[in-house]
Amino acid sequence: MTDPLRVLLVDDHAMVRSGFAMVLSVEDDIEVVGEAADGLQAIERARESRPDVVLMDVQMPRMDGIEATRHLVADDLGHVVIVTTFDRDDYLFDALRAGASGFLLKNAGPEQLLDAVRAAGRGHALLAPEVTRRVIGRMAGREAAPERSEPSALAGLTAREREVLVLLGRGLSNGEIAAELVLGEATVKTHVSNVLAKLHLRDRVQAVIYAYEAGLILPTED
Repeated sequence: MTDPLRVLLVDDHAMVRSGFAMVLSVEDDIEVVGEAADGLQAIERARESRPDVVLMDVQMPRMDGIEATRHLVADDLGHVVIVTTFDRDDYLFDALRAGASGFLLKNAGPEQLLDAVRAAGRGHALLAPEVTRRVIGRMAGREAAPERSEPSALAGLTAREREVLVLLGRGLSNGEIAAELVLGEATVKTHVSNVLAKLHLRDRVQAVIYAYEAGLILPTED
């Protein structure tokens, strides 16, 4: 039997932390190992409890979730999932660039919360297609210059791997990429691994950021 996933809850509202804890604590494969009310406290708690996953609010006193994420990722103190109301948190993209493995909306249901924790615990990034478009749209609105030069590392990709990167940038899953390119899912998985390795990207979230910044996808794309 594998050890349960250790989860740290970070939010400046005690009621939010309690709600998440109630959902997570009844699961045999998940253990809530601590709570924190701001970013500084999150770093302290993470060093003490060594969580696998950190559910991180964005707007908090003393240190916000973006800066806290940057510290946690740099010190390898768990996979960070940003928890946001989204309409208010217009700097979500910065959190992803800081190293977050994805995010969860605060109005998500219990099953989505559990899926998010388990996926992050397995080292998977969390980026739904519809949310990908909104994140990219927000980033585009903050950068006026539409022209970007392609990074030289792209030259190391095959034509197929480049196609896969574009679809990753749109937030498609392996199954959706397989359907789009008429390939087997195992083949797509291999291509995704090759893309991440060649471009030195940690996960699919970084692939989305890379594809956007390289100009391979546009904020108006579906």
